[in-house]
Amino acid sequence: MQAISDFFKENKLLGEVAWLILSIVIAMVVVIVLFKILERVFPKLQQGKKKNLTSRMIENAVRVVIIFVAVQWVMMSSNLTKGFGQTLFRGTAVVAAIAGFAAQNVLADMLCGAIISLTKPFEIGDRIVLESGIAGIVKDLTPRHVVLQGIDTQQYVIPNSRLNTQRLTNMSWHTDIRSVDFRFNVGYGSDTDETRRIIRQAIMDSPLSVPGKGRGQNRDYADVYFLEIGEYSLVLGTTAYYKPSVTTEVFKTDINTRVKKALDENQIEIPYKYVTVEMKS
Repeated sequence: MQAISDFFKENKLLGEVAWLILSIVIAMVVVIVLFKILERVFPKLQQGKKKNLTSRMIENAVRVVIIFVAVQWVMMSSNLTKGFGQTLFRGTAVVAAIAGFAAQNVLADMLCGAIISLTKPFEIGDRIVLESGIAGIVKDLTPRHVVLQGIDTQQYVIPNSRLNTQRLTNMSWHTDIRSVDFRFNVGYGSDTDETRRIIRQAIMDSPLSVPGKGRGQNRDYADVYFLEIGEYSLVLGTTAYYKPSVTTEVFKTDINTRVKKALDENQIEIPYKYVTVEMKS
């Protein structure tokens, strides 16, 4: 041991490098241990409660603080990085410059993430549809992103600042069930009242569909509405409800299949768009 000590005394640069590496290892171990503690503490604090945006945002903010403190400790523990660390963390001019230029997008995302967690336009587990057409189940809110679960293993990672500027539709607003809007085109000659009844009955017959219109014990299946006389068809629409345990795409497939079969059995035309072409010699 004395020989090693003498070696590092004679080679101060190698000693500083070795101490820096050791500091990095210690910091990494401490960060991993603290993250493991967080993974155990937060679920216990929320035991019996639904995971929400605020708790998720706090958890992620604590993680960021832990990483920030660990990085600062490593930089201040070695003479090789101490000067840079002091400049970076104590030099207000440098911090302001970084915040103003390099970290513009990061700060915007973090600020919008905080706004989302406070205003709560949706919660973890809600199904939302964005103005851009992206739809999915809210799985997570990080300081920079919202994570949506799409079809199968598909996930959308959307910056908070971008999501905050879009109009979104929450299909699970303050309810324990989810919903999907359906539009069905039928021929002009269709009996609209009978067609509406057939579509509603097909939805009610689905084992995946549940009553969702109204509140409490008064919940019922939604009506089917005659929305408009379209360019080449009559447009009927409704909202169907299902439990969170059911995958959205599985539910949509079941409902569309049942409605298509019911319309075919009752000889109700499902028109398609066509054009008339005149040929002149």
